[in-house]
Amino acid sequence: MMETSTLSVPAQGAAAGIGQNRWMQLVYGLICMMAISSPQYVWTLFTKPMQAQFGVSLSTLQVTFSILIVLQTFLSPFQGFVVDRFGPRILISVGSVLTGLSWVLASQVTSVTGIYLTYGLLGGIGTGIIYIGIVGLMVRWFPDRRGFAAGIVAAGYGMGAILTTFPVSASLTASGWQHTLLVFGIVFGIIGLAAAQGLRMPPQEWMAQHESVHSSVADVPSRQMLKSPVFWLMFVMMTMMSTSGLMVISQMGSFAKDFGVTNAMVWGLAALPLALTIDRFTNGLTRPFFGWVSDQIGRENTMVVAFGLEGIAMTLWLITRDNAVLFVLLSGVVFFGWGEIFSLFPSTLTDTFGTKHATMNYGFLYIAQGLGSVLGGPLAALLHESTGSWIPVFQLCIAMDLLTAVLAFLALKPLRRKLLAPNRP
Repeated sequence: MMETSTLSVPAQGAAAGIGQNRWMQLVYGLICMMAISSPQYVWTLFTKPMQAQFGVSLSTLQVTFSILIVLQTFLSPFQGFVVDRFGPRILISVGSVLTGLSWVLASQVTSVTGIYLTYGLLGGIGTGIIYIGIVGLMVRWFPDRRGFAAGIVAAGYGMGAILTTFPVSASLTASGWQHTLLVFGIVFGIIGLAAAQGLRMPPQEWMAQHESVHSSVADVPSRQMLKSPVFWLMFVMMTMMSTSGLMVISQMGSFAKDFGVTNAMVWGLAALPLALTIDRFTNGLTRPFFGWVSDQIGRENTMVVAFGLEGIAMTLWLITRDNAVLFVLLSGVVFFGWGEIFSLFPSTLTDTFGTKHATMNYGFLYIAQGLGSVLGGPLAALLHESTGSWIPVFQLCIAMDLLTAVLAFLALKPLRRKLLAPNRP
């Protein structure tokens, strides 16, 4: 049976109690997302020691990153269905255990295939359950602040690695990658498991009442949504934006070395871990910020600003790539223009196709992140290896950013307006 809130109490004062409970749900969801952020966001720190250990090329090792994201995303429709069927607490508890276990087991393997199966496969399944489950839960609890709430929990995923980037970097230097994976894997699993125990679905009556006030959109099941051109346009847009950001996330350690800034010091700190830390902050901050902005000025208008910002920032980053200070600062701007896709796309999708099937519907859209991981991970590394330069890779990512900004205004906005017109009062 699906879990329901224990705060479904008789009439007087029930609404206030449920309203307070939803903010606690947001806190629990935020903690869960923070606990699973490191497998994606600190991966770049592991690539060099793992390459040395296993004697493989960067593109071969980057298959791990693609497996992680592909499993995280391609199974998300099924994961969304299971979360809707059995409730968030049980499934997100399982996801937390799998995420921690993926690092613990990866610390014991002796081949790159073992890394694929542990860090990649187990980690992708675990983090995918949590990501889809938490986002789907928050768009239900916050029909009146959908962009903001999705942005807050997505910020946890973007910013959680702030707490681990320097400790992981220090542990790698002091103890090696195996010990680092073992210790941090245990920590991540315990934290996520503890936070998951507080998660609940909102009561059906409360959700129906608030949806009728804040939305006139009919609930569209996934099979019907998949026939809509609006969905497929959003899918293409999210794929292009995911490719750009995931290229930077997975390859930063490598192109920082080629740009000559890996060993540089900025404000007394090593440039690469400093950039990664700033990136985590801006990548998290942008999600509730642009989610809130989109609640005020509209989803597509916000996409134009945010996606255009990333394209411009990546252009400046490429032009000034050998300047360590600008490398650090502009990396933060790039992520400020990228991370909001994880608040803008789920909120736009739910605005368009309703709340009832929101988790499973977003699971289908989230597959775009998996495609982006392949394009931005091993295929981007292969392009670099074949050309001997990161410049073509950057140029393609910049073009996709700017094209997506244009599509948001000239294609998505009119198509959504036309689709939703019959439902508007």
